[in-house]
Amino acid sequence: MTQTLYEAIGGLPTLQKAHKIFYDKIYAHDWLGQFFVGHDQKAIEDRQTSFMAEKMGSSDPYPGKEIKMVHEAMYITRELFDLRHAILEESLQEAGVAEALRERWLRIDSAFMQQIIKDSIESMYRNDWKYKKPIIIPKPGAK
Repeated sequence: MTQTLYEAIGGLPTLQKAHKIFYDKIYAHDWLGQFFVGHDQKAIEDRQTSFMAEKMGSSDPYPGKEIKMVHEAMYITRELFDLRHAILEESLQEAGVAEALRERWLRIDSAFMQQIIKDSIESMYRNDWKYKKPIIIPKPGAK
């Protein structure tokens, strides 16, 4: 039987360690951190850990909302996604995840890009946001 990525990385402890490092960096970041104001970091870490565990082959199902639904009201550009992805790669390296396993993890992460990024700011205004407030955070220092 082939080993899942979840098993190969060391399971839940490695996911938890990597996501703690990752979200410490994200919450401290002057741009990305603004998306998480008012959200408990540990809760976000736990949800991301559960989400990625399922995607990596854990038998435990992810109980949360679909990724597109969670991010639909956030104006996330390709630049933001790439920045987040670079921080994830750095965090995985710091967590001691082997290069070949990091590459697999990052491919899974990248697979969700099209569900998260928006083509333009105008796309945010085409929706009728009856029950959600759009989250549009300008790049610090940009005019």
